[in-house]
Amino acid sequence: MSVSEALIARTILVGTVAQAAPARDLPSAWERDAPEPGEAERRLREAAGPTGEAAPVVPPLPPVEGGPLHTLGIGALQAAFAAGVTDPVALVAALTGRIARHPSGRDAVLAPVPGVEDAAQESARRIRAGQARPLEGVPFGIKDIIDCAGAPVTCGSRLTGDRVAGTDATVVARLRAAGAIPLAMLATTEFACGSAHNPRYGAVANPWNRTRWTGGSSTGSGSALAARLMPLALGTDTGGSIRVPASWCGVTGLKPTRGLVPRTGVAPLSWTLDHVGPMARSAEDLARVMPWIAGPDGTDPHAAGRYDAARARGIAGLRIGVPEGWFTTMQDDAVLAAWQAMLRVLERQGARLVPVDLGPVAAAHQDGYTIVMAELAALQEPDLDRAAALDPGTRARMDQGRLFSATDYLRALRRRPVVLAQVLAALADVDVLVTPGLGAEAAALDTLTVEVNGEAHPLQAVLPRNTMLFDYTGLPALMLPTGLGRTGLPVAAQVVGKPYDDALCLAVGAAFQRETRHHRIVPPEAG
Repeated sequence: MSVSEALIARTILVGTVAQAAPARDLPSAWERDAPEPGEAERRLREAAGPTGEAAPVVPPLPPVEGGPLHTLGIGALQAAFAAGVTDPVALVAALTGRIARHPSGRDAVLAPVPGVEDAAQESARRIRAGQARPLEGVPFGIKDIIDCAGAPVTCGSRLTGDRVAGTDATVVARLRAAGAIPLAMLATTEFACGSAHNPRYGAVANPWNRTRWTGGSSTGSGSALAARLMPLALGTDTGGSIRVPASWCGVTGLKPTRGLVPRTGVAPLSWTLDHVGPMARSAEDLARVMPWIAGPDGTDPHAAGRYDAARARGIAGLRIGVPEGWFTTMQDDAVLAAWQAMLRVLERQGARLVPVDLGPVAAAHQDGYTIVMAELAALQEPDLDRAAALDPGTRARMDQGRLFSATDYLRALRRRPVVLAQVLAALADVDVLVTPGLGAEAAALDTLTVEVNGEAHPLQAVLPRNTMLFDYTGLPALMLPTGLGRTGLPVAAQVVGKPYDDALCLAVGAAFQRETRHHRIVPPEAG
């Protein structure tokens, strides 16, 4: 598919660039409550203290399910392994064959990870010997900015050549240590920030409709999960890049509390906003994974806290914040209807709905992108003489980042602790927040637009509206399916928690998913 560079450059900046103006909403230097830019990071690290060192708690195994192996999620696979119904060798063979046959195997999957068959054999041996590790034999995919030893890791760029990672990223090493099996490297937009039309590998089509996009930048992760090519994938999220493909592909993705999962071995886009997290079929499956990937590694200076399963609780008596304003504007009626239906399900389960006003969001949304583009420009500066080889979307964002002044960048950083305090104050009387997900069904690949109530909008004007704020503040946010929209493609909602309440977000998602089957609906071609 041919899409002009001008269209890409024009659409990728829509809604993300503010007009420079003095900040009248920030304290002056002489005021006692004028926070430093690093105050937001300090406040998040302070919140990590109470998470402690408790032993991991994971959900019990579900009943053994029937059906083809590729249809089983993490818990169902573990139950099948434990019952001796199948083993990791058979599973890896089934998934490898499916990747070879399925259309999404040709665009979402970039390369197999060397040694996968040997790892499957070792997992099968451990299971037979009663020595299974917590995630024994569970195959997972890896976004192509996360290092996996011996595998090609190219960041989706022509600039990186044929780079092969020498060591595992912390998150990959931890999954291996828990018994999970690295299966394949998965597509991303260039440096996790480029356009839908990757110049090195091409676009990743949505398994629900191959004229539509998966959403960026964890493109391959969302597609591979939706197409049932694997039960678990790693993604990263800087403006919404776990939650966007989760929404548009009908899967479940968690952007953890900032710093909960170390970023060591992950190519940076934004030092200030990057998050690493898992994507799977269900919130319960994510709860099986999080204890084994979370916690400081001694290398990532931002890593802090533990995954605290004790923070999960039942829905009865839970106070759920319901926002309006920014979060319900630029939303298709079908998205809002599905969100409201989710709220009714939670209310029937005993939750209490509480209106919440998070205050002005527009400036924080644009500040988040100021930070992303300024830090992208700084990171890519050594390759400035090769910028012509970049994706036009990456180049447009990098060029914009170089136009911001130091004051623009520092203003965006300085507002961050103010906004974090504002959001936490708004959430003081609730346990979690539940927002609509993305404003529409998946974007068209040929026009890079989405339709909201029949009107086409540049995708960037809609896509990150409800996601960027929680990268900016670092709060945990879960995206999960809530049904199908007006053209039969997935729509979603988002559960947001206070710092390190990741387990509570997953508990809310799991409670909703026990009462509904939206997360079990598969694309027509996934079979």
